[in-house]
Amino acid sequence: MQERTLGELAEYVGGRICGDADVIIRSASTLGRAGEGDISFLTNRKYEKQLRTTKASAVIVGKETPTASVPLLIAEDPYYAFMQVMVLLHGHRKHKKVGISPRASISDSAKIGADCHIYDFATVADEAKIGDGCIIYPSVHIGQGVQIGNDSIIYPNVTIYDGCRIGNRVIINANSAIGEDGFGYATHKGTHHKIPQTGIVVIEDDVEIGACCGIERGTLGDTVISQGSKLGDLVTIGHGTKIGPHCLLVAQVGIAGSTTLGHHCIIGGQVGIVGHLNIGNNVTIGAKAGVINNIPDGKVVLGAPAIEAKQGKRAYGMIQYLPEMRQSIRDLQSRIERIASTVEPDSEGTPKSRNGSPEKPAEQ
Repeated sequence: MQERTLGELAEYVGGRICGDADVIIRSASTLGRAGEGDISFLTNRKYEKQLRTTKASAVIVGKETPTASVPLLIAEDPYYAFMQVMVLLHGHRKHKKVGISPRASISDSAKIGADCHIYDFATVADEAKIGDGCIIYPSVHIGQGVQIGNDSIIYPNVTIYDGCRIGNRVIINANSAIGEDGFGYATHKGTHHKIPQTGIVVIEDDVEIGACCGIERGTLGDTVISQGSKLGDLVTIGHGTKIGPHCLLVAQVGIAGSTTLGHHCIIGGQVGIVGHLNIGNNVTIGAKAGVINNIPDGKVVLGAPAIEAKQGKRAYGMIQYLPEMRQSIRDLQSRIERIASTVEPDSEGTPKSRNGSPEKPAEQ
């Protein structure tokens, strides 16, 4: 952890100071939890009132706020500036440099780059290639012919199946499986026959895979996670699916096979997407949505089945009133039936009351 003045932090992130630039910052925290020596941030206006009560020594904001009781660091993008400050003060996780453990199992035909650290009980199979500066944690299995780029981190118990390709600066968190067989079966006379999965998984540069994810290899083509995309925990990617660059998939997303996502898509938690769909660029899908149709560029959808957000909010907002509406409809049906029971048509179809007099026609 490093200590900096607020003025130094502002210079580092390209911001400016409103208040005391010499205040000392040692750490970072939320507005509600921060104390002396902490810096916080404000990006959501609903927390703006906390600027008057926070115990933080400084707050990163997007514009000057007269109600603030602490010095402000004003940045064009407060959350990005907060990230930069966090990295400067705290840094990312440090990995113990162990070299190549004698208890790791590494094939003679495998190629290991410079400055790699391979922990106990990791397995590197025949003809695998690992680039420079990689960290391979205990009990990782790297299959035959796997290629891993430079500066990638593979956490404990990850399995990378044969032939898969992993890019540079990729992070794969614990217990994930990369390149398992796709869920492909031909059902014949009641029996499910396994289809060979001949593709691989390609994970491009700067991708992060969460814990306990399953990414299936393709049946014929490859499954691709494109550059800069981030997957949360317990995400399942079906065979032959292609995730575009810089997408965010929150925890427990499930995408069936042969679906394509464009770039910069945001997929909320527990979303399910059926197979063989095309999801456009810059699409946002709300949590727990069920996607069964293609989605054009730039759309925001929610619900199951997923529909446009504006329409969905109106439709799903009515659900709480459905019992009352149902009762109102029943009441109207009863009234109509009572009125109908007092009127009977004559032989010419003219309605008459039960006493035989013609019904007065409705005014036009």
